[in-house]
Amino acid sequence: MLGEDLCEELREVSIVNLIVSMHLLTSHSIIVIGMLISYLPQHARIIQRRTSEGISPYFILLGTTSATSAFANILLLPKSRQDVACCKELETFHCVAGLLGIAQLGVQWICFTFIFVLFLVFFRYDTADVPDDEQEQLDAEEQPRWQTALLVASLTLLHGLAVIVVTGVLTTAAPQHLGLWAALLGVMAALLAAVQYIPQIYTTYHLKHVGSLSIPMMCMQTPGGLLFAGSLFARLGWGGWSSWGIFVLTAMMQGLLLYMAIYYEIQARNRNIVRSPIEGQPRSHLHANGFNDDTPGRFTSHPEHYAQTPEQLQEIIDRQESDAAAETTPLLKPGGIGDPHRNYDTNRG
Repeated sequence: MLGEDLCEELREVSIVNLIVSMHLLTSHSIIVIGMLISYLPQHARIIQRRTSEGISPYFILLGTTSATSAFANILLLPKSRQDVACCKELETFHCVAGLLGIAQLGVQWICFTFIFVLFLVFFRYDTADVPDDEQEQLDAEEQPRWQTALLVASLTLLHGLAVIVVTGVLTTAAPQHLGLWAALLGVMAALLAAVQYIPQIYTTYHLKHVGSLSIPMMCMQTPGGLLFAGSLFARLGWGGWSSWGIFVLTAMMQGLLLYMAIYYEIQARNRNIVRSPIEGQPRSHLHANGFNDDTPGRFTSHPEHYAQTPEQLQEIIDRQESDAAAETTPLLKPGGIGDPHRNYDTNRG
């Protein structure tokens, strides 16, 4: 009878309920689409760079297991199970409105799982598109080994399999304990989310650059996480703290990581401006003339460092030979020492 009453509430089509339902449907749909869009920059950045360098393996492990636990948690909550059961009796509009909360966590789980797959596919890829300054730093740093990636993959798959098996057993043998199992999954998801960004924050701080981590993704997800938590709170109330509390914790940690990423990105851009003040020129080098610039001196010993084409190299050499022929400074004139136009007889007064 209680289930029939809840389904009847969803079926009511009064003007007020219709307006509220349309508003909730629109807001939840925007959140689902926004969440999907927010993950796309991270997917694209890993694929574009052809490496998962800069992304902590343990961040991937904690994030994927947390998303799996959160998705299983909301699927097993009594309110969610009731909404799913009511779909057999409700029209499509009311059914979709009731399941959008579940869809939000489902999209989040799918998107993060895809990051997990990309992390494994592009783990330490040989032909990665990494800037030279980052590559030099990577060569000096101890990079994660393939054993670490294998461990992350194994633990993630074992966790997902364990959630499926335990849920199946309880659904068949002891359905009265599903609520307790859902709460346990929620606590697990919250704890994993609370520490999820700690290894990534450490990795970013250690490398001093963002690597394959996407700043646009974090710019969208940090405020989006708080908005998402608010939408789940409006749907589940205080009783669903194990679901919406995850995203409050995640948004706070992600905000800290976003601040670090922007700071290091600004530093990297400033270094690039100092090294290459003119677009298209090679980086500055400290040469024999003692100046750190991109202009060859009159007696630069390695003019090839300044030329990008044979024509430019020949032009530099011709200019240096012309300057050397006209040189009258002592010790520098080719073929002799001293100025031939000056009398160095010290006995003359």
